Amino acid sequence: MSSIVTALVNARKAASQDQFTTRTTQTNNLLTGLSSLNSALGGIQTALATLTSASTFNSFTSTLTPQGSSSSIGTATTMSSAHAGSYTINVSQLATAQKRASNAIASGTAVGQGTLNITVGSTTMNLAVSATDTLSTIATAINNSTQNPGVTATIVNGTNGQQLMLSSSKTGVANAFTISANATSSDGLTALANTLNTPGNNEAQDAKLTIDDIPVTSATNTVTGMMDGVTLNLTGTGTNTLTVAQDSTAATNAIQGLVDAYNSYASTVTSLSSYDTSSGSAGVLLGDTTLTSVQRSIASVLSNSVKGNSIGTLANLGITRNADGTLALDTDKLSSALQSNPSAVQNLFNGTNGYATNLNTAITAYTQSGGIISTRMDSLNNTLTQLSQQQTALDARMSTYQTQLQQQYTNLDTLMSSLNNTSTYLTTALEQLSNSNSKN
Repeated sequence: MSSIVTALVNARKAASQDQFTTRTTQTNNLLTGLSSLNSALGGIQTALATLTSASTFNSFTSTLTPQGSSSSIGTATTMSSAHAGSYTINVSQLATAQKRASNAIASGTAVGQGTLNITVGSTTMNLAVSATDTLSTIATAINNSTQNPGVTATIVNGTNGQQLMLSSSKTGVANAFTISANATSSDGLTALANTLNTPGNNEAQDAKLTIDDIPVTSATNTVTGMMDGVTLNLTGTGTNTLTVAQDSTAATNAIQGLVDAYNSYASTVTSLSSYDTSSGSAGVLLGDTTLTSVQRSIASVLSNSVKGNSIGTLANLGITRNADGTLALDTDKLSSALQSNPSAVQNLFNGTNGYATNLNTAITAYTQSGGIISTRMDSLNNTLTQLSQQQTALDARMSTYQTQLQQQYTNLDTLMSSLNNTSTYLTTALEQLSNSNSKN
């Protein structure tokens, strides 16, 4: 009975189940294909983002070359606002921080009570000193004070005794400190303040340099703002030649990145739209209108020229199409164009009608949230949801049908058992009657 019921249920379910399975497989294949296409287009947009970055075509290198017997004065870094050129940098003085030390006294000796005033610029710390405070406790109080204006206190245990050393936290004249004790302070604390306030050999000074004989000063040895887009990190004095040059590495890599991303897209498209005549197997997006539309949009952008640009076309820049639809980049031709006219190369891609600008606009229509691919994938996912609901309904109907069949066959089995019992009873009765007649 169980085999019969299963066979009947499967027979009734087969047509609808085949339809659901086929549609689900087709829908999932379309989703997979569209997702692959979307990822390939996203790869192109990532490459376009790098290509259109402000720093890609405005990268510079900077070198410092010692002149004559001079040593290196440090290093230089550049930003996109720099300008190519050669400059003579003469550093006569490095920026230093102020340092001063107290007289030596025996370790653990109390200095004397009062108030120690430490000033940096317009900020003053008024440090209360007790009658039992030593140089060590004063140093700790200075370092831990929330009013510290920018000094560091250090204890140096020298051969003559213990000394308190104060150092400015920053270099430059503006960050120098002054020390004083208030009028009611003890003689010991006043003497300490006077000693620390006396100029010595380690006074604060600004960096001093000239750029092509133009004087420049800086509170730190990291000299910024002295010329557009260039920062000097000074480590020594002397005369160096600063050379700032256009760096085409970033632009070359970005253009190569776009070619690679396009070729990855082309490979994906070939796979999605393929057809194998020997096996009859086809790519999941063969003949698909969305894929065809994407191909037309991208091909239209790349086949046009950029009007008003001296280079005009990708081919003139060294980007050509291979027989299989991928792109090839002639790096020598690109390098020549970047050296002779980098602004034209930049405009070819990033101008109002540039390839990168138009290509990104064309692709965005497909990849953006609510775009063509996103909308279609949402529709396909809705279809899968509906198919899942229909599958659940079909399974429920077949379960009910199976229960009905099982009940019907159970009733039939009961009836057959009853009939068999009746048949057996009648057969036995007839045999007994026949035997009785024979004896008579």
